[in-house]
Amino acid sequence: MSTFALLPHSAPFGDDDRLSLDRVLGVASPIQRAWLAGFLAGIDAGQAPLPRVDAPARSAEPLTILFASESGNAERLAQDVAKLARKGGFKPKIVDFADLDIADLPKQSRLVVIAATWGEGEPPSRATRAYADLMGASAPRLEGTTYAVLALGDTAYAEFCAVGKAIDARLAELGAVRAVDRIDCDLDFEAPAAAWIKSTLEVFAPAQEPSGNVVSVDFSVRGTTEVSREPLTAEVLEHVNLNSSRSDKETLHLALGFDGAAPAYEPGDSLELFPENDPILVDAVLAATGLSGEESLRSTLLSERDITTLSIKTLETFAAETGHRELRKLIDDENARAWIEGRQLIDLVEAFPAALTAQQLTALTRPLPPRAYSIASSRREVGDEAHLLIAAVRYETHGRKRGGVASTFIADRIKPGATACVRLKPNKHFRLPEPSTDIIMIGPGTGVAPFRAFVQERRAVGASGRSWLFFGDRQYTHDFLYQLEWQDALKDGSLTRIDLAFSRDTSSKVYVQHRLWEQRRDLVEWLENGAQLYVCGDAKAMAKDVRAAIVAAYADVKALSPEAAELAVAELERGRRYHQDVY
Repeated sequence: MSTFALLPHSAPFGDDDRLSLDRVLGVASPIQRAWLAGFLAGIDAGQAPLPRVDAPARSAEPLTILFASESGNAERLAQDVAKLARKGGFKPKIVDFADLDIADLPKQSRLVVIAATWGEGEPPSRATRAYADLMGASAPRLEGTTYAVLALGDTAYAEFCAVGKAIDARLAELGAVRAVDRIDCDLDFEAPAAAWIKSTLEVFAPAQEPSGNVVSVDFSVRGTTEVSREPLTAEVLEHVNLNSSRSDKETLHLALGFDGAAPAYEPGDSLELFPENDPILVDAVLAATGLSGEESLRSTLLSERDITTLSIKTLETFAAETGHRELRKLIDDENARAWIEGRQLIDLVEAFPAALTAQQLTALTRPLPPRAYSIASSRREVGDEAHLLIAAVRYETHGRKRGGVASTFIADRIKPGATACVRLKPNKHFRLPEPSTDIIMIGPGTGVAPFRAFVQERRAVGASGRSWLFFGDRQYTHDFLYQLEWQDALKDGSLTRIDLAFSRDTSSKVYVQHRLWEQRRDLVEWLENGAQLYVCGDAKAMAKDVRAAIVAAYADVKALSPEAAELAVAELERGRRYHQDVY
């Protein structure tokens, strides 16, 4: 097959149509392109030639790609599946678990599921409803469905890939036929996921017609602009601790500048920050394993490998490499899970001393992942900058002081004038509505970051809709993040109202969910009149408590049963009016 030059941007077609034509002509044979050229020439000459058909065009086979995503990785992989599937003769359809009607599943003849596990074995927040429906007694039979599951997880958690495993088993229980074995991916999922996608689509591939030259194209596919996955270097312009000197917290406002235009972010998006490990901790690990002085390895451990996470898999690998009987007994007695709680790699190599090779030590670790932080600015207000809000994580376990890898990297080793490596991470599920729509923002602590961006954006566009912020932290005097900015926003009208909850200022702890309950009548009124609600922050407790408070508010204000109130809030979620960005 000869090489086809892509249509130039000057071609008289829109971007989407040009991409569609490139997609057709890029895989067409010379004979097919020659035929098409003659056919079009005949039309221009006023003729109406009938094309000679050597073989009937093969209709594209349907393929449903269902994803459950919290951080966006599963959604991105679903898009990768769709791209490759189109090239293989499929007509793919991507479905978010948040939009899934369980009754539609029996209609899907070929199904690829990509599911992330959140926290300790929970589904992503937007997938909760449909996941419960799938696992429930009323789920439909699926005898006519062939499926494959790709699971995403984190081996640092006990319930590794639990959601993907459960979906895989449940689909089989409902009568669906497993086409390929499930794959369970850790944080370094890119390569194994790509290989699994390719092999899975080969299994699903529709039977080829003998002619083999008929090109099947889905012209309904619209082109999309892909966000670059290449990291960028940013200069630290501002590095400010927003807490007072008397606070027991350290929350950093970070302003980043770029050599050229800032990434094309929107309010609600995040920046992934690539951290480096604490050099003192790296040196301690090297010393404990007999590898001090290995400068190349030290450089790798500083910036490329995760030397804090400890998992059962790490213990298994270490026991196999060293032959440590005590460690082997710990694992065999099923005490390993309890032992690793609160411990890190340094604890393992010090508790069970052994000389390791550089290769063995590297094998104990996994790639050091970037950390995602909500962007706390609007480009309309700050120009070619991006602002982040980062709380320094410091704690002590088993007699050792510890810190969050990325947060202490920023707090302790990054100063104004230094550079950091970042990458844009879009979040289309946490976007502002039309400027005329009211919004309710709930963001305690660093969860307030995206709402600073929201308020800046709404001010810049002159939004007519009302804005209501619920913010909480420990103490009003020491921990009121961006206090002066919120006060200015109230004065200029870009923020309509604010409710505050400072948990350490009163004898009984008060959190944002308590303020929601106190303001329940206005809260429900805003929501009943079309307001959109946004929650950002801790997933384990805060987000669940906030949702429970909103359900309780509906039950009280609307005089609903608990079941009816739950349905009312679920309807907000299904209508994309209840948004969460939790971690």
